[in-house]
Amino acid sequence: MQSTQSGARPGLVMLALAMGGFAIGVAEFATMSILPYFSADFGVSEAEAGHAISAYALGVCLGAPLVALLSARLPRRTLLVSLMAYYAVINGMSALMPGWGGFAATRFLAGLPHGAYFGVAGLMAASLVPRGKRAQAVGRVMLGLTVATVLGVPLANIFGAVLGWRWTFAIVTVLAATCAIMVHFLAPRLPAAEDASPMRELATLKRRQIWLTLAIGGIGAGGMFCVYTYLASVIMLHAGGSEAVVPIMLMIFGIGMTIGQFVCGWAADKSIMGAAFWVLVVNALMMLAFWAVAGNLWLIAPVLLVIGITGGLSTILQTRLMDLAADAPTLSAALNHSAFNFANALGPMLGGLALMSGAGWPSVGLVGMGLSLAGLVIWAVAVLGDVPRKSALAG
Repeated sequence: MQSTQSGARPGLVMLALAMGGFAIGVAEFATMSILPYFSADFGVSEAEAGHAISAYALGVCLGAPLVALLSARLPRRTLLVSLMAYYAVINGMSALMPGWGGFAATRFLAGLPHGAYFGVAGLMAASLVPRGKRAQAVGRVMLGLTVATVLGVPLANIFGAVLGWRWTFAIVTVLAATCAIMVHFLAPRLPAAEDASPMRELATLKRRQIWLTLAIGGIGAGGMFCVYTYLASVIMLHAGGSEAVVPIMLMIFGIGMTIGQFVCGWAADKSIMGAAFWVLVVNALMMLAFWAVAGNLWLIAPVLLVIGITGGLSTILQTRLMDLAADAPTLSAALNHSAFNFANALGPMLGGLALMSGAGWPSVGLVGMGLSLAGLVIWAVAVLGDVPRKSALAG
């Protein structure tokens, strides 16, 4: 199948874009799994070493809007190649840094292109397919990130344990460079819109529906990250599982996320807000189920699978943001990933407060359910507020 855009072949372009997602996924999630190795190497506590992960998340939150605004006039292919080339260089620097301070700084710098890359890659993928298949195209780009949680992270962890943690970032460097090369040769050569500008991108943020959509993800997805963060502790300290069970459970979660990109992409192409509603409802129910079965490893596994599937909410909301800011979508699409990184901070923080109060390990499920229900409330506000807008458009 040929695309109408410069003869590009959508399947190959999406594969190239997904390669970038795979590189980012390995860098983001594998850093958590190799934390004990680099903390020992740098001579810092594991608690202090966790600041490197926080630095990356901060880089994502700040970088997504900054990069989107500063690059508003760049052609998408040029921007994507530049972001992946930068990602390759910075992760290579992480692999070579001799001191803790320099390493933490490179992790912050590595986070800067994360949100902008996924935002722009999703826009490019959506431009290559008919309107009714845009969400599925965005989901295919996100597959790289989810596959990284299933295959890339375990492999990077093995390399880290056998060859040294620095090889994990060396691998990311190769993956990112490969993505840059593939995108350069495969992606369509399209100029930026003539009226593209930072001010035009900023103007879209005046729209209330964009902020509500970002809030749905920033709040509603917090529960998923809460459970993911404390999963190892729940398994070993509450359910009585061994350390060897943890990667299996994480892989089950990753498989669910991979399935979710297909399921949620398909559902969003039918009804974006309908898909978001059902994802939030299912997520709330699964959070409650997690609280109820947290002591049974056999029952935790299927619950985790479904929670992972609800991770496709990101694809759903990114497609909605593309609709809401169709005239200047880059900033809004990038901010979607800032919102999910906010959720990644909010969920674990609230879960930690519950644990500190003595609520017990299963309580992270109840915290997650509360966040999902809060996301549903925001969803309802967005839907009710969208009725006048649609009526005006129809008129």
